[in-house]
Amino acid sequence: MSPDTLTAKTARPGTERTRARAKAARNRRYLVTGSRIAVLLAVIGLWEWLARTAVIDPFNFSMPSKIWEQIRTWVVDGTAQGSLWEQIWYTLYEALLGWVIGVIAGVLLGIALGRVRFAADVLGPYIKVLNALPRIVLAPIFLIWFGLGPASKVASAVVLVFFPVFFNAFQGAREVDRDLVANSRILGASNRQVTLQVVIPSATSWIFTSLHVSFGFALIGAIVGEYIGATKGLGLLVAASQGTFNAAGVYAAMVILAIVALLAEGLLTFLEKRLFRWKPADADTAR
Repeated sequence: MSPDTLTAKTARPGTERTRARAKAARNRRYLVTGSRIAVLLAVIGLWEWLARTAVIDPFNFSMPSKIWEQIRTWVVDGTAQGSLWEQIWYTLYEALLGWVIGVIAGVLLGIALGRVRFAADVLGPYIKVLNALPRIVLAPIFLIWFGLGPASKVASAVVLVFFPVFFNAFQGAREVDRDLVANSRILGASNRQVTLQVVIPSATSWIFTSLHVSFGFALIGAIVGEYIGATKGLGLLVAASQGTFNAAGVYAAMVILAIVALLAEGLLTFLEKRLFRWKPADADTAR
């Protein structure tokens, strides 16, 4: 028997096991996706049936068919405030701008305080006090300060995004392997080099974890600000629908907001997988 034949026979069982695992993972993804769709259809169908049979009040709870009709009307005919796409973009713009500002501020301050213990000891109590405040109630204050324009909504988004990003960046900077820092010092790295080449890369996974949650907070901040007072946006659609007792309009705006949030979450997950290819697969995925 030639060496090539022996090598091929030895490698074949490993290849077959890899294929079997890939097939099992693919089948599991199909099963999970199918189950999710089934649950969604079951909830929608039950909701529609309960509303049509008057088990629940269709005026207050509406029904999926009316919600779909409201979305279709907004897409085709627009809203009282303008086209639906303009409202979506207005809210998305406010949320994105607030998210970017909040992330940058949270990362910079979190890394800085994680590296400088004296600054953390001095500023720590103040940050904890600010974090303890119910930040949603700041939205009316921002409305008074910045008016009905996007600035007040951006400010609401910033304060909601900043704290989860800050605490994750701070913890990530504190959890850096001390041996890596010590070895960098031995090799002659300066404080700036240690921060840029050791601390920040080590804290990146912590920071990305907070990004998934923080974008949802940014949307909440923008929506709440628009609900309190605005000239455009999905929050204004919710407020206007509520003011006219249009339950379908309220739910329709919520559905649109959920779709936007899911698309943003999918984009963040894609970027995370691209940046962290080196990370091992989760235990559930590997099964």
